[in-house]
Amino acid sequence: MRYLSMIGTLFAGVTLFIYAGTSEKVDDWDFNATAYEAQLSSSYPMATVNIMPAPVAKMRTKTVGFAVGGAKDTNNFLLNIKNGYLPKIDSITYEGVFYRHYFDIDTNAQMCDALLCPTYALAIDRDPFAKRRRYFVAVGLKGGKAAQNFKRPPLNLTVVLDVSGSMSSPFDKYYYDAKTKRSARKSKLAIATETIVEMMKHLRPEDRLGVVLFDDRAYKAKPLRKVAKTDMQAIAKHILDLQPMGGTNWSAGYQEALKLFDGVVKQGYENRILFLTDAMPNRGELSKEGLLGLAKEAAKEGIHTTFIGVGVDFNPTLVEYIAKIRGANYYTVGSQKDFEKRLDKEFDMMVTPLAYDLHLKIDGEAFEIDAIYGSPNADVHTGDTMYVSTLFPSSADERGVKGGVVLVRLKPKSDASKEKKIALKAEYLDREGKRHSVRSVVNFDRIATIPYYDDSGIRKAIVLSRYVSLIQNWLVDARKGCNDRRTFEPIEILRQRCFVYPPLRPEYPKLSEWERASCKLEVSEGYAKLFSVFADNFTEEMRAVGDVSMNEEAEVLRLLIDRAEKKDDWRLRR
Repeated sequence: MRYLSMIGTLFAGVTLFIYAGTSEKVDDWDFNATAYEAQLSSSYPMATVNIMPAPVAKMRTKTVGFAVGGAKDTNNFLLNIKNGYLPKIDSITYEGVFYRHYFDIDTNAQMCDALLCPTYALAIDRDPFAKRRRYFVAVGLKGGKAAQNFKRPPLNLTVVLDVSGSMSSPFDKYYYDAKTKRSARKSKLAIATETIVEMMKHLRPEDRLGVVLFDDRAYKAKPLRKVAKTDMQAIAKHILDLQPMGGTNWSAGYQEALKLFDGVVKQGYENRILFLTDAMPNRGELSKEGLLGLAKEAAKEGIHTTFIGVGVDFNPTLVEYIAKIRGANYYTVGSQKDFEKRLDKEFDMMVTPLAYDLHLKIDGEAFEIDAIYGSPNADVHTGDTMYVSTLFPSSADERGVKGGVVLVRLKPKSDASKEKKIALKAEYLDREGKRHSVRSVVNFDRIATIPYYDDSGIRKAIVLSRYVSLIQNWLVDARKGCNDRRTFEPIEILRQRCFVYPPLRPEYPKLSEWERASCKLEVSEGYAKLFSVFADNFTEEMRAVGDVSMNEEAEVLRLLIDRAEKKDDWRLRR
């Protein structure tokens, strides 16, 4: 059985999607629903959502800064926690947490004339558990005068929608859980289609929109056509009427989307694939190399990718690989209302990368890079270079830049007598491929007391990075025992490693899986004690930097403490 795009009569009173200067519009929905009509289950009702147009989205920020590509939120992590499930480790990332907050790094820095004006702040402190001295450099991603002229170019946008059987499951339940109770929440497909319709309201007359659907095959539902020449009201109705059925062939959907760009003028446009899925492929090309290859090759042709993950069982491991590709990012829908607000404020920014290939070269004899927080491309094995593949515009105001920081932890080399001065060279490419270079010098020798922070921005970034490290290390230990056996873990061992940079743990690469049933949210007594100690430290730091937006992270810590097992040995059953 397949699914059907029901075609119904528009309801009376619905305001049409009209742009000035256009008189002829086409309903170019091209999916052949007739072939599947006889097999459609009668349990699927006709969509009755009244689709109203929205005004053209406008920039609402005073200035523009930058944030890195990759994860743009932690919604899937929070959705799992709140529904009593153990999240996947990739559902919470440093850049995803940073993007919830504003950072003002080097508050006295002046705006430069360039596109990007990197700023720097230094800090030395001790972590709250191991009590080791830590050295940090925060890189502030401030926009220069050239960035303040930001205006989204015309957009060639192909929406790729997963309509496989797993999209029929409730938004707050795991599809692969056996005999799960039915939820009153909407299905993942209903959330996805409503998200697309909301996004359509932010397109402009000169933009083009195309649609691809996929289950175990891919279907061209709508060719790329200018919005001004498209009956957007009719297209929205078709989308809302879609029903789920079949397997999941991720690569078929992506390849069909690429075909829509053939013969379409791409020069002068931002060319983007918007891919909505619960990210649980079970057919087609499942290898990471294959998925990466599709997006990498598309990026070489100037076609970038945005993923939107839907549902509590969305698997962020898959798209975390794709998000490392040039021009790519991903979002997850935690609340439909909140996501609509985000689209209203950030749509132009989420589809328009402004800078690429940011390299930060550290030249100094006293330090080497120990960890990098806030970039999906982070690789400590590069030694003295930090790399960010893509920078997207981000809102900025008196609080700083939203998500506008990458934090680098430095490890002193053995010779303590060496001068602790560091030369920093930042290089990046703009959208036209022009290379820019900015040089700066920082010096740890000027710091006389510990703890020390140049400003509240770096202090906030440090405590938030520790929050993510602690949560990720807990998830490493908790998930390796999900549906299996965990061995005895003394509290002292947990305390020593809870702030270890998670990618360096040997278990880290083994946690990936494509399809999954749920794991119950459980917190051992040992980790509950660590969460409790860190929660006190986190609250103190939140007060010190004066940022009430950190209350969400504090609330997560309190929730995890309350879920602790009532025993002391950290031994779990088979």
